[in-house]
Amino acid sequence: MALAATRTAAVASYAWVGRHDQKSADAAATTAMRAALADAPGRGTVVIGEGEKDDAPMLFNGEIVGNGHGPDFDIAVDPLEGTSFCAKDLPGSLATIAFGEPGTFWSPGPGFYMDKIVVPPQAKDVIDLDDPPERTLAKVAQALGKQVSELRVVIMDKPRHQELIARVVRAGAAVQTPAGGDVGGSLAVLLPTLDVDLLIGVGGTPEGVMTAAAVRALGGGMLGRLAPQRSEEADAIRAAGMSLDRVYDCDALVAGDAFFVATGVSGGPLVGRPRELDGRTMSESLLISSGQVRHITHTTFEKTTG
Repeated sequence: MALAATRTAAVASYAWVGRHDQKSADAAATTAMRAALADAPGRGTVVIGEGEKDDAPMLFNGEIVGNGHGPDFDIAVDPLEGTSFCAKDLPGSLATIAFGEPGTFWSPGPGFYMDKIVVPPQAKDVIDLDDPPERTLAKVAQALGKQVSELRVVIMDKPRHQELIARVVRAGAAVQTPAGGDVGGSLAVLLPTLDVDLLIGVGGTPEGVMTAAAVRALGGGMLGRLAPQRSEEADAIRAAGMSLDRVYDCDALVAGDAFFVATGVSGGPLVGRPRELDGRTMSESLLISSGQVRHITHTTFEKTTG
């Protein structure tokens, strides 16, 4: 069910790779994923989606999916993570989804952004969101048995991160600065073959919960705290009775076992892009659950038209 949803979304959005039309790419992924989820056994509630319902064809918070014949479940979803990567034909865009039992996923309410740290299992007990970046680097390096100069850190290339990037570079660590895609960056931290040690910085709350599902399943470490980027967002968070100071660990963001799936759209080191072979479409996906990672390559299904 989860794999069918992500691969359907990935193939639909792949048609928009390199066409510089983010809205159409996102809409194609979401429409395809919604159709796939309509046949899911049971009754699913989208806890992490696109926020308020509007005229766009997005999976929105509170939306009900499934055929109603089976157990209840919660969904965290980003049909097209790294939309700009897809539009510009850059590596890193993914179709992603996570499933959990009811009540599993934390709801960020009106909070759209959060400060995050993601580390491998060996460093999960040493991180603190209140530490300056230099101290974070030193503690993570020690936990991993490395020098700070050997660390590779992912920080999204955003104006809000200019000082953070400069401080990490001055401390001696190498920095990868993708334009977006913090779910993909976090997965790179969790998978030892990709040689990334740490993700830090402010990103979206939906992406934070999606990330936490994978982090929890693989025993990594993650901390998050709401980080509103506008005064209106901060006011809405306070009005909802939520704290701007509370630090959420991985278990608070995802309170139970979850099943996470990502399928490649524009390719990259995690998973390749869809491709056609003999009239069939092939996709590559990562399935993460309960300490296991399955890299499914050459998964095939009949090409759809229309």
